[in-house]
Amino acid sequence: MTYCGVIATNADERQNNIRYNRIMRLTRIAEILKMEGDGREITVKGWVRTKRGNKNVAFIALNDGSCVANIQVVVDLTKIDEAELKGVTTGACLRVDGTLVASLGQGQGVEVQASKIEVYGTADPETYPLQKKGHSLEFLRDIAYLRPRTNTFGAVLRIRHAMAFAIHKYFNDRGFYYLHTPLITASDCEGAGAMFNVSTLDMQNPPRNEDGTVDYTQDFFGKHCSLTVSGQLEGELGALALGQIYTFGPTFRAENSNTPRHLAEFWMIEPEMAFYELQDDMDLAEDFLKYLIRYALENCREDLEFMNKMWDKGLLERLQFVLDNDFVRLDYTEGIEILKASGKKFEFPCEWGCDLQSEHERYLVEEHFKRPVILINYPKEIKAFYMKQNEDGKTVRAMDVLFPQIGEIIGGSEREADFGKLCARVDELGMSRKELWWYLDTRRWGSAPHSGFGLGFERLLLFVTGMGNIRDVIPFPRTPKNAEF
Repeated sequence: MTYCGVIATNADERQNNIRYNRIMRLTRIAEILKMEGDGREITVKGWVRTKRGNKNVAFIALNDGSCVANIQVVVDLTKIDEAELKGVTTGACLRVDGTLVASLGQGQGVEVQASKIEVYGTADPETYPLQKKGHSLEFLRDIAYLRPRTNTFGAVLRIRHAMAFAIHKYFNDRGFYYLHTPLITASDCEGAGAMFNVSTLDMQNPPRNEDGTVDYTQDFFGKHCSLTVSGQLEGELGALALGQIYTFGPTFRAENSNTPRHLAEFWMIEPEMAFYELQDDMDLAEDFLKYLIRYALENCREDLEFMNKMWDKGLLERLQFVLDNDFVRLDYTEGIEILKASGKKFEFPCEWGCDLQSEHERYLVEEHFKRPVILINYPKEIKAFYMKQNEDGKTVRAMDVLFPQIGEIIGGSEREADFGKLCARVDELGMSRKELWWYLDTRRWGSAPHSGFGLGFERLLLFVTGMGNIRDVIPFPRTPKNAEF
């Protein structure tokens, strides 16, 4: 059945036609602004950004969230009583019926000459927080339930949507399968221990063992569980059956980090690929990042230009810079030598074996190589247990992708496929084989070379939007002492 001029052949089809037309009747402002001002009748709905005028005419700037630009509604006060406009204030929600005409004003191609205005919801101008003035990002975080109505956060959230869609499209088009890994887990993927507990026990009076510890056998799951820090371990199981998978979902870190780069709840993209070695992993990471940036430039141009103008004058240039340059592949040991020979005084001194700080990563990218860097072969002591060990016995086949302004944006590795070596590493770190039995078993039965990486979605959005604080690229940030909204 089609809705393009085909006459419905039965009552059900006619009813579906009616429903379809009802859904499609409302045209978003982003589409209206592309139309010709040919006098067609139109209905537009949205929220008032500003209202101005004189005794003869009123001008209302209306926005419905579909784009940065507003559409101007012109109200002839000889046809619409000014008393009917008392509820039309900044923040009010309106329906406007009228005629779409060419605009005489600068910066806009069309406008709506109103014939009827209905106020859906008023906004008291004395108390509505978003008035026509600049607001600090700190202030807007305190009213995160309203900040999507601002130009800045409307742009950020539209870009966020586009990047999420592009991620799914990229992997789907390349034969990957979307795997849903659990949010509640009994394992700590990173071995860091910074996890949120999940429990139904009475927090005031939990059952206890003879030694005084909490008796989690009486808990809902019968054991101590937490919110996941990563879906990687389960993702590896999927890759060792389906070949290529990716996860994309929320992850949680109970780290007391009040920095512009950390959240307690954030989203991660984690592909895992059977038969990929470290070189393949690096190639995929570079191709993936360039695809996402190219998609943003091609599909979010208006929003990116707004962010470039208002928040980061070098944003568009930096995005194009990543597309135009091959990523440097650099051994960790060589990177340390470059940093030590730089003559630059870092806040954190660097020696072989240290975990690089953002200042080190950005020096390599922004000052030394002047392009993105993939750093490989890290000391095993600073990396996770599951990474494949190199023959030197000191390093592992890890890789970090380093970007300008951000530092590390992707972390990944070839995974250890050898059962004996993996078990030995678990023992060396004092981890529990008992808790990881299911993960270790995959190396006993049909083990294979495989690799993967993790991309923090909000880190990506920091780079793509030019925002300086990770709290401003997620709708409702979760940080220490903050779980509002």
